[in-house]
Amino acid sequence: MSEPDDDSPGIVDLVIEDARWDDADLLGMSERAARAVGEWLDLDDFQVVVMGCDDDRIAGLNAEFRGKPKPTNVLSWPAIEFDARAPGVAPELHDIEELGDIAISFDTCQREAEAQGKPFADHATHLLVHAMLHLAGYDHIDDLDAETMEDAERSILGKLGIPDPYLELET
Repeated sequence: MSEPDDDSPGIVDLVIEDARWDDADLLGMSERAARAVGEWLDLDDFQVVVMGCDDDRIAGLNAEFRGKPKPTNVLSWPAIEFDARAPGVAPELHDIEELGDIAISFDTCQREAEAQGKPFADHATHLLVHAMLHLAGYDHIDDLDAETMEDAERSILGKLGIPDPYLELET
């Protein structure tokens, strides 16, 4: 695993359970997403663990942790609990060192990217950014929170040159 640049705001520990993620450069996508999220959140240094897996593995995790025994694209487990806040208000982060863990399924990402006509790397990077924002306390439980989170995703992805992933969903 390559180390990020010294001035990088994020560090990724990678666990590969499905070799297709090696060919897709999950490490590169994860580091790129982590640097962009860290810059956007103004975090100096943090750690995130990303596990690249398949649908069978993520379905098991989804059943265990969310009671939904089916595959999903990405799951996240924050390292800290966040205080309650008013709907639509961004969470506050202070000197966080560990964001948490992410699992991402190659099979579901590939299906979704093909169905949406998006490059696989763009879609997977969007899901990683989405999951990292969850780790930072963002959610989409209500409309105002969803709008705040989607605005954050649009801003971060725009800086990475990735088109707005919600554009076609809003037409």
